[in-house]
Amino acid sequence: MERTLLIVKPDGVARGLIGEVISRIERRGLKIVGLKMVRVSRELAERHYQEHREKPFFSELVSYITSAPVVVAVVEGADAVRVVRRMVGATSPAEAEPGSIRGDLAMDIGRNVVHASDSPESAKREVELFFSPGEILSYRRADEPWVYERSA
Repeated sequence: MERTLLIVKPDGVARGLIGEVISRIERRGLKIVGLKMVRVSRELAERHYQEHREKPFFSELVSYITSAPVVVAVVEGADAVRVVRRMVGATSPAEAEPGSIRGDLAMDIGRNVVHASDSPESAKREVELFFSPGEILSYRRADEPWVYERSA
């Protein structure tokens, strides 16, 4: 099983969309193995968005993610990075498919409700930024035999 990071951004929290986002993840058959609400520090935000450091929008990204609480989750499942990215939809809500989180719930690229890791390597790095090993739990969902042909 693969793990990925999902963040319900300040706009998603302020709009009361935490439950909607988490519910979609769980209904898909993915497991939430870590979950917390945090206020992201400037230092953590800069480390999280390090690949964008030289881009003109870097400062804006950091300011926004630190402006209000976020909900961070470690999501686990088969091919979790790709599945969650597909569920989240394109970065620009105008290009996101209907049925995706951004396609259904967002209007603006700067307020697009969620962040999801874009690769297994990014997922590992991002999960380690936001969670200590003791904050990630392992358990078996009761419906796993119905989600996966061969349950892990």
